[in-house]
Amino acid sequence: MTTTTPPRTGRPRTFDIDEALDRAVVVFWSKGFEGASLDDLTEAMGISRPSLYRAFGSKEDLFSRALERYTEGLTSYFVRALAEPTSEAVATAVLHGTAEAATMPGFPTGCLGVQGALATGDESRGVRDALVAWREGGIVHLTRRFEQAMASGDLPASTDPHFLALYLRTIANGIAVQATSGSSRADLLRVADLALAGWPRQG
Repeated sequence: MTTTTPPRTGRPRTFDIDEALDRAVVVFWSKGFEGASLDDLTEAMGISRPSLYRAFGSKEDLFSRALERYTEGLTSYFVRALAEPTSEAVATAVLHGTAEAATMPGFPTGCLGVQGALATGDESRGVRDALVAWREGGIVHLTRRFEQAMASGDLPASTDPHFLALYLRTIANGIAVQATSGSSRADLLRVADLALAGWPRQG
C-alpha cells in the first residue's frame, strides 16, 4: 500500500496585513524610503524579514503598497474634494485637507508623497519616479475637474485649467513642507485661505 504526502502549503500568516501596512506607512513617512531600514520596518510591523518578503516582496514593493494605503486613508480627502460642487470648494477642500493631514496628531508631519523620496540615489529611481507619477496624477485629476468647471461656467473662460491645477498642487506641497518645519495647523490653514483669496471667479 502506498501513501501520498499532502503538498506543503507554507506557514500560515500570523499578522494582519492592513495593520502591518499602516505601521510601514508611518516608518516611510517619518524616515523616507532610503532612510527606512529593513530593521526599522520589521520592528515597527512586528514581523521578521522572511515574513516581510513573503507578504510584500521587496522593500520597494512594500513602499508601493504603503503609498496605496496612505492614499486610500489619510489623503482620501483629495478624492472627496474633487466631488465638491464648485472649483473654489474643490480648492478649499484640497488645501484645508492637506493642512489637516500634514498636522495629524499621532502621525509624522508633512506628506509621505512629498517627502518619501526627496533625497534618493539612482538605486531608488523607481521609488522616486513612482512618487513623481503620484503627484502628477493629482494634477491630472485637478485639471480635468477644472475643465469641467470652465464648461459649466464656474470658472472664467480665460482660465488655464492645467496651470490652475499646478498652482493648487504647488501650494499644497508647500503647506506639507512647512508642516515638517513646525508650522502649526492654524497657521497653515491661514496660508491656505490667503492662497484661496485670489481664486478666479466669474465677474
